[in-house]
Amino acid sequence: MELLISLGMAVSLFLLIYLLLAKKEEAPVTAGKRLHALEKRSSAKDKLLDDLDKPFYQRVLLPLLASTGEKLAGLTPKALQRAVETRLVMAGSTLGTNEFLFIWVLVFILFPVGVVSGMQLAHLPLATVWKAGLICLLFGAMLPFVWLDKKVQARKNRIQKDLPGTLDLLTVSVEAGLGFDGALAKLAEKMKGPLVDEFGRVLKEMRMGVARRQAIGDMGVRCDVPDLSLFTAAIIQADHLGVSIGNVLRVQAVSMRDRRRQRTEEKAMKAPVKMLIPLVFFIFPFLFIIILGPAVLQLMKTTFIK
Repeated sequence: MELLISLGMAVSLFLLIYLLLAKKEEAPVTAGKRLHALEKRSSAKDKLLDDLDKPFYQRVLLPLLASTGEKLAGLTPKALQRAVETRLVMAGSTLGTNEFLFIWVLVFILFPVGVVSGMQLAHLPLATVWKAGLICLLFGAMLPFVWLDKKVQARKNRIQKDLPGTLDLLTVSVEAGLGFDGALAKLAEKMKGPLVDEFGRVLKEMRMGVARRQAIGDMGVRCDVPDLSLFTAAIIQADHLGVSIGNVLRVQAVSMRDRRRQRTEEKAMKAPVKMLIPLVFFIFPFLFIIILGPAVLQLMKTTFIK
C-alpha cells in the first residue's frame, strides 16, 4: 500500500513538473506568436496609412483602369495591342496598354454622348444631332491616338535636340578615364531628359547581362530618331571591330553638332517662303489701304465735285 502511495506521489510529481516545464516552453512560442500578430497588424496599419496618403487617382482610378483594361484587352486584336504598346514606349508614357485602351473606349463613348446631349438640350433638329454624333464618334475614336502621336513626336524632337550635348558629356567622361558604363552612370547623375532616361535603361540592361550591342541597338529601334540611329550604329560597329569608344564618341559629337547646324540653316532658309502667305493675305492689303486709301478718297472727292 505504501508502495502504491509512493508510486502515485512520484507520478503526480512527475506530471506536475512536466506540465510546468511544458508551460514554460510554450510561453516563448506564445509570445512569439503575439509579437508576430502585432507586427502583422502594425504592417497592415502602416500599409493602410500609406494607401491613404496616396492621391485619389493612385488609390482608385489607376486600379480601376488596370482591371477594366485587362478585360478590354481580351477583346482587342493582338496586332493593335502591340502597336499601342510600341507607341507608348516611344512616347515614354507611364500608361500601360490596358489603361490606354480603357481611356480610348471611354473617350470613344463619352465624347459623342456629351455632344449629342448638349445639342438635344439646345433643341436642335434631330438630323443635325445625329450627324454631329457620328462626326464626334469618329473624332472620339481618333483623339487618343492623335494625342499619343503628338507625344511621340515631341519626345523625338527632345531627344534629337539633346543628343549633341549628351554626346559631349559622354566624350568628356570617357576621355577622362571612365569606361562606357561609368560614363553612362555619370550622364544619368548629371543630366535629365528622355535621352538620359534611355541611356539609363541601356545601363540597367547591360548590368543585367544584356550585351552592349543589343542594348544600344534596342535603344535605337525604340526611339526611332535618325540621328540617334546613326550613333547607335557607329557604337555597335566600333564594339564589333574593337575601335576605341572615345574616338567614336568624339567624331559622333562633332557630326551631331554639324547636323544640328545644318537643320537650323535649313529652317532659316525656309522662313522667307513661309512668310509669303501672311504677307500677301494679311499685311499687303492693309498697307495698300493705308497708303492708297487717302489718294482714292481724294480722287473720288474731286470727281464728285466736278
